[in-house]
Amino acid sequence: MNPPNILWICTDQQRWDTIGALGNPYVQTPHLDQLCAEGVAFGRAYCQSPICTPSRSSFLTGFYPSTVHGCRNDNDAWSEGAELIPKTLRDQAGYDCGLVGKLHLAGAYQHVKSGTQEGSDRVFASERRPRDDGYRVFHWSHSPYDDWGDQHAYRVWLEEKGENLVALRAAQDPIPAEYHQTTFCADKAIEFMRREHAGPWLMSVNPFDPHTPFDPPTDYRARFDVASLPEPLFHESDLQAQAALEAMDFQTSVQRPDLILARENRAAYYAMIALIDENVGRMLQALEETGQRENTLVIFMSDHGEMLGDHGLWRKGCRFYEGLVRVPLILSCPARFQAGVVSDALVELVDLVPTLRELADLSIPDHMPGHSLVSFLTGDSELNSHREYVRSEFYSSWQSRKDSGRRGSYGTMIRTNQHKLVNYHGHQLGELFDLEQDPHEFRNLWHDPDSAEVRFCLMQMSFDALAFAVDPGTSQLFPY
Repeated sequence: MNPPNILWICTDQQRWDTIGALGNPYVQTPHLDQLCAEGVAFGRAYCQSPICTPSRSSFLTGFYPSTVHGCRNDNDAWSEGAELIPKTLRDQAGYDCGLVGKLHLAGAYQHVKSGTQEGSDRVFASERRPRDDGYRVFHWSHSPYDDWGDQHAYRVWLEEKGENLVALRAAQDPIPAEYHQTTFCADKAIEFMRREHAGPWLMSVNPFDPHTPFDPPTDYRARFDVASLPEPLFHESDLQAQAALEAMDFQTSVQRPDLILARENRAAYYAMIALIDENVGRMLQALEETGQRENTLVIFMSDHGEMLGDHGLWRKGCRFYEGLVRVPLILSCPARFQAGVVSDALVELVDLVPTLRELADLSIPDHMPGHSLVSFLTGDSELNSHREYVRSEFYSSWQSRKDSGRRGSYGTMIRTNQHKLVNYHGHQLGELFDLEQDPHEFRNLWHDPDSAEVRFCLMQMSFDALAFAVDPGTSQLFPY
């Protein structure tokens, strides 16, 4: 069969447990539910870093962030550590590639000398693209909150509609759905998909939502009854547990959740996802109307999750709880794949590049750590068995400018079917959870003498995984 078209939707900061068809009775996701019914949903998919740039550097290349030197969030420029999959598909399989929304392999700012002790200030500027990212069409919009002039495609789109981004942001009410960045992303994707293409195409759709701040359109927020929504996963013991990890970089400090505010934030978060879902529906409808749905692979995923008050934390940073590292992942292509299937196999986002390479009839390099998911999608593999473990890493990935002179936090996670081990390197700190007995990660067994053997075995497995994740490179003189 010819390579499929690829509609690749990646939201920002969306937890795994935010889709109705996969068990959340509070969200409103009819179109994502439809996508689950038309494809394969992976219930245990994990990002390779719990923060934006490292995660994106990983799933766009098929390597771990540390391998491609893509560990820092908002770094000045992409390291060129590996080729991006859009470029591979363009050069080797004839794909026409487009993007709308975020790329975020580098920061949407530049450093300028300030003469202060910190050494530089950050000035917002358009993201520096890789030398060749493979995208012919590039409607860049890092976020709806800053103005990058004519480089900001979302701002230009608004001006074409007679609106002004600064004025919309300054208004008392949130931006309405018709002018929202999520709607802009869908509009540009639909425009791209409706064009004539000489061969297969790939469209990356990367909205900013449901990233903080939680500010959905007012009418979407009104759809959710705050009082009926669940509380964060929190025990009083979290205050002590997170205080012990205070040295590890995180975007918020631990606090006992204010239940009213927590439910308000959850309602807003779900409302942002409802708007995403509506625009997913619009894109699916455009595929149907143009006769492309049967042979288009639709990928829906997120780069990482959001703590949403769990364990007394909000946003993201150097932690590896399920709400932060476990993400939604749905793949659907009706002419080729199974439908209505949910897999509990452990999956990493680095598995996507080998999957796309196989679908494009391209070889998969031996040193690429990902494993193709095609056999799961076609029903040729056992549904719930793929990896022995998944891993995630945080290597000085985020820190404020005032702290730029220090090394930052380092952490690694390995997760098997039953256990999760986290090492916070250089601090003699760690976490060990038995996820069968303690799925919400409240009881840390790191110092439990009865768990010492399990801890040792997982430490050894994690050390092996770290070694095997390194790309040793090649030698022309000694290729063996």
